[in-house]
Amino acid sequence: MVIFILYYLRAAGCLIGLAVGDALGAPLECLSPQSVPVKRFISGGVHGLPAGSATDDTYLALAFAESLIYNCGYSRDDFLRRMIDEYLCAPKFYGPTSRFVFEAELRKNTAVSQKDPAKELYESRGGRSGNGGRSNGSVMRGAPAGIFYPPATVREVSMESSRITHRHPIACECTAFVNQMISRMVRGEEKRAAFDGALMQCGDEEVREMLENRERYPINPDMDALLTTHAAVSVFMDASSFEDMIVTAVNMGGDADTVGAVCGALGGAYWGLESIPKDLVAGLLERERIEKAAFALAKAATE
Repeated sequence: MVIFILYYLRAAGCLIGLAVGDALGAPLECLSPQSVPVKRFISGGVHGLPAGSATDDTYLALAFAESLIYNCGYSRDDFLRRMIDEYLCAPKFYGPTSRFVFEAELRKNTAVSQKDPAKELYESRGGRSGNGGRSNGSVMRGAPAGIFYPPATVREVSMESSRITHRHPIACECTAFVNQMISRMVRGEEKRAAFDGALMQCGDEEVREMLENRERYPINPDMDALLTTHAAVSVFMDASSFEDMIVTAVNMGGDADTVGAVCGALGGAYWGLESIPKDLVAGLLERERIEKAAFALAKAATE
């Protein structure tokens, strides 16, 4: 019973932590590092959002969580449909990769071409050596897979779910790495063991080299999937509490909401829901939907 309660709190903490990191970082996106750290929700930012607002990081993670709950597992078509629904509600949040794929999917009903838009983008930008689909959009939304699937199976689902929009091997592998850590931590592993386990599962030499030797590389909170993953994992591994971690993550500048979201998911998975400051949870404008999905996904993963 105690083990189940701890799992439940960590699983719920993962999704709620993601939303807190997203909302805390959103007003700081694209800014320089903050000389006076922002520790609580503020309004503003590039989108002029009210304090406590979520962005695409949270909305696509919710789409994934709600799809897993509804289908009792992964359904590519259902997940894609839900992501497009979220995109249509607030297109301003979305980066060029996700926007390209979602718009192409929306045109499929009337267009002659039925190509996979993510594959088309990846190949047209030079494949592995290019940057097509290498941004962090699949890393930021992937945490529900780590909650739902155990370590033995989470990698495959993570890779497949990334390929819907972000087909570059780096983006896929980074999504799988973060989700592997989450899967292990919500099920009780210590952070170092979870990190080592994710390294063992990692199938890309570039990703493995940077993360295994993370201390050698300066943190750069960039939109690149590997730089985002390196930044979030490094801040999480070096932190001693959820609050210290999330404040550090969002105040580094750059893609603050996404680094905050990935950090929040990792921290929530490890320290659990009770570690997240209650005023931050209460201040989420989408709190009801986020909490409903978080607790339902935690429950579904144990059935």
